[in-house]
Amino acid sequence: MASAASLLALIDAAIEALLTGGASSYSIGARTVTKLDLGSLFEERRQLQIQAQRESGSGGISLGKMTRHRR
Repeated sequence: MASAASLLALIDAAIEALLTGGASSYSIGARTVTKLDLGSLFEERRQLQIQAQRESGSGGISLGKMTRHRR
């Protein structure tokens, strides 16, 4: 299985292709192919960013102790 970071790079490339004039769907004869729309790509990108942060060890929950200074 590909890592989240490598999949994220593919999603970014797909988003860039759509934003720079790539077709989101096309037809050849009687067959029509529809790629993912931008909304779906952005949602998948958000999920992969979270997963990539977890895989790299960043983006986790950090706990800290807070103290109150008395005057």
